[in-house]
Amino acid sequence: MAANGELPKKYKAIVYDEPGKVSTKIVDLDMPEPGAGEVLINLTHSGVCHSDLGVMTNRWAGLPAPTQPGQVGGHEGVGKIVKMGAGTENSNVKVGDRVGIKWISAICDSCPACLAGHDGVCFNQKVSGYYTPGTFQQYVCGPANYVTPIPESLPSDAAAPMLCAGVTVYSALRKSGAQAGDWVVLLGAGGGLGHLACQIASRGMGLRVIGIDAGNKKDLATECGAEVFIDHTQGKAEEEVKKATGGLGAQAVLVLTAANGAYASAMGLLKFGGTLVCVGLPEGELKAIATAYPQFLVAKAQRIVGVAVGNRKEAIETLEMAERGIVKTHFTTCNMEELTKTFEEMDRGELKGRVVLDLAA
Repeated sequence: MAANGELPKKYKAIVYDEPGKVSTKIVDLDMPEPGAGEVLINLTHSGVCHSDLGVMTNRWAGLPAPTQPGQVGGHEGVGKIVKMGAGTENSNVKVGDRVGIKWISAICDSCPACLAGHDGVCFNQKVSGYYTPGTFQQYVCGPANYVTPIPESLPSDAAAPMLCAGVTVYSALRKSGAQAGDWVVLLGAGGGLGHLACQIASRGMGLRVIGIDAGNKKDLATECGAEVFIDHTQGKAEEEVKKATGGLGAQAVLVLTAANGAYASAMGLLKFGGTLVCVGLPEGELKAIATAYPQFLVAKAQRIVGVAVGNRKEAIETLEMAERGIVKTHFTTCNMEELTKTFEEMDRGELKGRVVLDLAA
């Protein structure tokens, strides 16, 4: 079953033409046919994430295999369903519905992780933009039972970053154990994840936010809800956090930046019983968290947790918060020809907020 009108035989996509380098190329691909249980989506927007940069450049030492030339990247895609595959007659989506594709684009729904509600770490997951066609393209197939419905009043460009950045920080805040009124520290508060975390924490969960980032990110972080902002380049983060929290430290620290230095400083910002939440993935050689000494963890009853992405329920809840205006992405829009330039700016640390790719431009 297809939407009214013929679908084109070819469409445009962006591939990583030289994995290991910051380089993309626009190509024409053949129109895919949705398989059993799948839907075909005409994508209009895709968020651009730092994870895409890590996959493209093969800088993540933890990846099981290097990215191959011709990989279509991206994992924050929004568009309308234009065709249904076999066996989708009784699904919750239909032709014309707006849906989203997330970092985990498909799960098995039957492994121990899925059965426990941890579908973000499904043993048989498919990762959008890594050995699975991603969302930097005008058409993509996705499982009818795992695409995410987009709220009617939420614009597609604003919805796209919520499918990874938004749901990831929402899940991280929930797993931090922090309660309304508690202090939380966000390392990387002015970045793509950080500025969303500031809003969700302060406006959606009643948390008191200490944002830490470079000085030029202060305005964005405070506008988004950071009660206290600390410029990490001044070298006094631990002192300033203790001052703001009555000498105790924060109930939770979220590392939302891909810097080993941020992880090294994080433990010193926690109070007793506090939680360090690991989100950002440093590139290059694997390194342990420099200050996570067992003696102090035990003495202060602290813990460390990791958060990859949220589950499907958290994705829906994140989009509902966006629809209600609790969280708004600060983003700029670029066209397909500008993606390499966007990645170059991201690599230099020059971006504020997010970038959304307009696939129709």
